[in-house]
Amino acid sequence: MQFMNAIITVVGTDQVGIIAKVSTFLAQHHINIADISQTILSGNFVMMMVVDLAEATVPIETLRTQMQQLGTDMGVEINIMNEKVFSAMHRI
Repeated sequence: MQFMNAIITVVGTDQVGIIAKVSTFLAQHHINIADISQTILSGNFVMMMVVDLAEATVPIETLRTQMQQLGTDMGVEINIMNEKVFSAMHRI
């Protein structure tokens, strides 16, 4: 797989284990977390991660589907997108 960074966002009601479950999922697919930021806003958990997909065992489209299912199972919303697309969308 080519070197590519992606942005993962996780938003939902705060609960125990969100970071652990997402991190475990990523590790199982050989995805390294390059940077992570999380906070609690009015009881809502908000996390953004920059991940390195260079060694990922599945393509980003498959990750997107699997992560959305993981989010559904956990009661949070998880999204993943190519860092270049994310940056282009948020350029001022």
